[in-house]
Amino acid sequence: MGIDPSQVRGVYPILYAFFDETGALDRNLMRQQAQACVKHNPHGIAALGLATEVTKLSTAERRQVMEWLVEDVDGACPIAITIAEPTVEGQVDFAKAADQLGVDFVILQPPPVAGLAEGEYVRFFGSVAEKVSIPVAIQNAAAYIGVGLSIDGLKTLNRNHPNVALLKGEGPAIEIAGLVDATDGVFRVLNGRGGLEFPDNLRGGCVGMIPAPDCFDRQIDLYKAFEAGREQEMESIYREILPVIIFCMQSVQNFLCYGKRITALRMGLSLDQVHDRAPAQQPTPHGLQWLQRYAAELGGF
Repeated sequence: MGIDPSQVRGVYPILYAFFDETGALDRNLMRQQAQACVKHNPHGIAALGLATEVTKLSTAERRQVMEWLVEDVDGACPIAITIAEPTVEGQVDFAKAADQLGVDFVILQPPPVAGLAEGEYVRFFGSVAEKVSIPVAIQNAAAYIGVGLSIDGLKTLNRNHPNVALLKGEGPAIEIAGLVDATDGVFRVLNGRGGLEFPDNLRGGCVGMIPAPDCFDRQIDLYKAFEAGREQEMESIYREILPVIIFCMQSVQNFLCYGKRITALRMGLSLDQVHDRAPAQQPTPHGLQWLQRYAAELGGF
C-alpha cells in the first residue's frame, strides 16, 4: 500500500554501501549506518541510489540491501528504495518485492540507454507504474544519469499513471523551483545534490531532500527550522554545513570517496574500516586531512 504521497516531506538520508576487506557488502556496518540514521528521527530513509553505488551491486545484492534496511529500520520511519534494474520486468519484480517488504515508495531510474525519443522513456516508466501498487517517484537527474524527462513528459506520465506523484531531482534550486511551478503541483518534489541550496530548494517548493548521511542530522534541524518559520536559524545551520557539502559534492565519485569516510568517522569507525569496491576514487593526503577535520567539526552521530 505504501505511504500517502501527500505525507512525503523532510529529510531522507540515502545510505552509502559499506564493503568489507573482501569487497562484499558489510552487514554490520550497513546496520550501524541505518541505526545511526534512525537515532535522529529522520522523516524517512532511502537506499540504492547513486550514494549506495547501485551500479556496482548485483540484483541479489540490491535486494539484500533493501531487506537489511527494512529489518534495521523496523517501522521507525518510512523507507524509499531506488530501482535501477535495466528492464521493465526487472523493475516491476523489484517494486513488487519492495511492496511485500513494506517499503513506502519506490524511485525509478531510467533504463541505461541514452538517446531515445522521450516517449520511449515515458512508456518505460508507465509500464512499470501500472503494475505497481505503492507510490512511484521518478529520478529525473539528466546531469547525473544521462536521461531526464521534459515537463510535458512528466505531466503525461502523471496523467496516465496518477501513482507517479513524486519526483527525485538532482539539479540547481532555480531549475527545481521552475519544475515545481511548471508541473502545477501534481508532483511532490525532493532534491538531492547532498543538500546544496537546501534553503532555496524549500523556498522554491521542494518538500524535502534526499542527501547522503554525511550531515543529515543537521539537515533535519534545518528543515525543522524552516517548518517553524525560523529563517535565521535555518540559514545559520546551512552556513555551518555548506563547506562540507561543497567539499563532497564536486562529483559523484568524489562524494562516494570523501562523504562515505566522513560518515564512517561520525559513526565512530576508523578509516581503515572503509573499503572500496573497484573502480573507486581514492582519497589524497590533503583530502584525508580535510575530511577528518570536517568529521571532527560535525561530531559523532
